[in-house]
Amino acid sequence: MFGGGGGKSPVTWSPSYFPVLSRARLAHCPASPRLVRKSRGPHGVRRRESPVSLSRRSSSSCLRSRLSGILSPPARYTRWTRRSPGVGVTMATVALVLGVSLLFGWAPLGAGATSQPPNIVFLLMDDMGWGDLGVFGEPSRETPHLDQMAAEGMLFPNFYTANPLCSPSRAALLTGRLPIRNGFYTTNGHARNAYTPQEIVGGIPDSEFLLPELLKKAGYVNKIVGKWHLGHRPQFHPLKHGFDEWFGSPNCHFGPYDNKAMPNIPVYRNWEMVGRFYEDFPINHKTGEANLTQIYLKEAVDFIKKQQAHQQPFFLYWAIDATHAPVYASKSFLGTSQRGRYGDAVREIDDSIGKILKLLQDLGIKENTFVFFTSDNGAALISAPKEGGSNGPFLCGKQTTFEGGLREPAIAWWPGHIPAGQVSHQLGNVMDLFTTGLSLAGLKPPSDREIDGIDLLPAIVQGKVIDRPIFYYRGNEMMAVRVGQYKAHYWTWSNSWEEFSQGIDFCPGQNVSGVTTHSQEEHTNLPLLFHLGRDPGERFPIRVSSLEYKDALLRIFPIVEEHKRTLIPGEPQLNVCNPAVMNWAPPGCEKLRRCLTPPESKPKKCFWLH
Repeated sequence: MFGGGGGKSPVTWSPSYFPVLSRARLAHCPASPRLVRKSRGPHGVRRRESPVSLSRRSSSSCLRSRLSGILSPPARYTRWTRRSPGVGVTMATVALVLGVSLLFGWAPLGAGATSQPPNIVFLLMDDMGWGDLGVFGEPSRETPHLDQMAAEGMLFPNFYTANPLCSPSRAALLTGRLPIRNGFYTTNGHARNAYTPQEIVGGIPDSEFLLPELLKKAGYVNKIVGKWHLGHRPQFHPLKHGFDEWFGSPNCHFGPYDNKAMPNIPVYRNWEMVGRFYEDFPINHKTGEANLTQIYLKEAVDFIKKQQAHQQPFFLYWAIDATHAPVYASKSFLGTSQRGRYGDAVREIDDSIGKILKLLQDLGIKENTFVFFTSDNGAALISAPKEGGSNGPFLCGKQTTFEGGLREPAIAWWPGHIPAGQVSHQLGNVMDLFTTGLSLAGLKPPSDREIDGIDLLPAIVQGKVIDRPIFYYRGNEMMAVRVGQYKAHYWTWSNSWEEFSQGIDFCPGQNVSGVTTHSQEEHTNLPLLFHLGRDPGERFPIRVSSLEYKDALLRIFPIVEEHKRTLIPGEPQLNVCNPAVMNWAPPGCEKLRRCLTPPESKPKKCFWLH
């Protein structure tokens, strides 16, 4: 539908790994898998053949077949080393950027470029799970366009968020840094999930560099569509942090409120509000009807057309929230899926993404636009089945540091540069989008701070698999770490017995004795260890007395110790709440005559249940 590609696959795969899609029929794909081995010298980049179109049927069925056993990466990899503040970039990195520049027909800033760098589009979903896509085995066929996107691009089955909750994960994406570093955490309680509700005082600090701020140096025009969630007070406004345009909301679409105890959430166009949810932008809880996804689609389409007409490189951050409870969909999509309102919302999102990709094709800029699709955290199983998604074979969901809370669907699409039907074994993270975005623009990350995100271009362009750890944080605590195929839990906790007894369950139907604990259990001395290739559901801890356990921990312990030793936490932004800072009188309310009177200022410690 969007055009296809062909060529060699950069990775090895084998159905001998865990067969998550047992129903999938094994087929021979047009590409011959291979793995690029580690090289100590600069990364050489070869020009690829022009992609060959694949039909939707053949490409998607082939890709599904290859997914039958790739939940874990192969044993071979390029070694990961921690970036140190002030070091800058290595000669190998410089060589990679220059090589990629030649391949893609543009040069980095300052290199005498005559053509512009590629456009960048990040499609960030809200509470969408790994198992919500047909390409990962969801049987309802609600995502034909996303499945086609994967068939024409590169799928990342081992892609993670930086936190199992919305605000911290978005802060991590745009800064390339763990929430514990950029301040999006709380110290009001141990291992507590925190975010940015209306009464939050904090937000994204001025000390943090956001991706759009840095992209401006390369001439990019930047727009955010949808949910910001990094603070709603004036100093945290997205246009103060590098975005040139914004249409969307500072908070989630909760409500409706009475505008007395709490105001309805405003919707902004650029600097000023243009209305409020449930008033000017209706969301019908009874029917699930809302037209917001169509509005967000139009904003994206208009922005892309405008920037193409101006011949300016652009960064579009499309952060929509239809799959976050209360789930909504447009009237024409309601009742069209097999999974209730949630499935309807997924269908509309999929349709919208299909239209965005087709627009890039129709405008003739698909080969100069890098598109990446993922989600902010795992599916909210507490909202399932009517308003929550699927995390596939993984344990638990949003709010937890089990795989279902942080493993995300992820697809990279770039016709002409990514051959069709690719699957990468790279362990990826939303923080990598920061570093990869800079690399695409010919820029390097700030050297005065720790950057946790890695550049994914070696994985995308050369098929390299870089050995790097994944740290699972919940609030101020590192709960677990993944190194290779092994995941070690240093702490386990789903939610409290009190909440659980009230029907609040983050792991419905998935209780694993000694693992999905309802009290905070520490395993620092003897971490719970799982092999995610054999046991992606984290149900069978490896015996402490086994040689496998000892060998794995010998590799994991030094990585964890180095991380903790060098960690400098940022100032926590999610500690203080105050009803006076809620969205009573946002900029622009005067013009609409919609300003509300705030209550008396009463700062207090925010209380986070879990």
